Amino acid sequence: MSILKHLAVFSVVFLVVSSMVTARELTVEESYLQESIELMIIREQSRSGSRDMKMVALQYIGDAIQRGNRGEEILASLEFLALEGIRSQARESGRLINNFPDVRVRAATRLGELGTPEARDTLITMILADNEPMVISEAIRSLGIIGLDDNHETANAISWVVRRFDTLNPDNLLALSALEAYERLAAANGGMVNPTTISTIMRIAEGNYIRPVRDRARLLLTDLRTFNHAR
Repeated sequence: MSILKHLAVFSVVFLVVSSMVTARELTVEESYLQESIELMIIREQSRSGSRDMKMVALQYIGDAIQRGNRGEEILASLEFLALEGIRSQARESGRLINNFPDVRVRAATRLGELGTPEARDTLITMILADNEPMVISEAIRSLGIIGLDDNHETANAISWVVRRFDTLNPDNLLALSALEAYERLAAANGGMVNPTTISTIMRIAEGNYIRPVRDRARLLLTDLRTFNHAR
């Protein structure tokens, strides 16, 4: 049976089970069945060749996260969507056919909503491996939202990416996302920043960026100094 037929069958069953909610409260068994079918649909949609199917899967993933589902199945589907076309590539006649940057952007957003250490690790992998500034910018933004920065691993990864682009092709949105992430990381970790972070912020403040981005970097340097003096 094709993937599309599988999805059609799963979707019908899922809708039947979901309709029970409107009639009465679900039993534990029914709730488990509903969740299992939903995860099955998400898994199949995530791995389909259709960009539209992947975007629907990401919508379902967002709904599941809002309900508190942060399980391994959700993480596995997000990891696949976040790295497809980068780590796992499919080609036809030498042409890459599974490169969906907009899907990776949405996956980065969902990873930020997931908020687990494993989600943080996937986002770091994204920013180190991807080449699309819009994907990297969203992944950096999500890293700031999660706020985990053990041994400055997150901040150092962001700095590496900023310097990588700064050398060849400075990107204003990426730099701004990095500044916002640095600010969030500092707030979440008691204002602790390392020399690499400070050096990168200074590089943005003095670099080939539009004035609002440079001004934002200078303001952040002032805020970080004030924050640490207040501790």
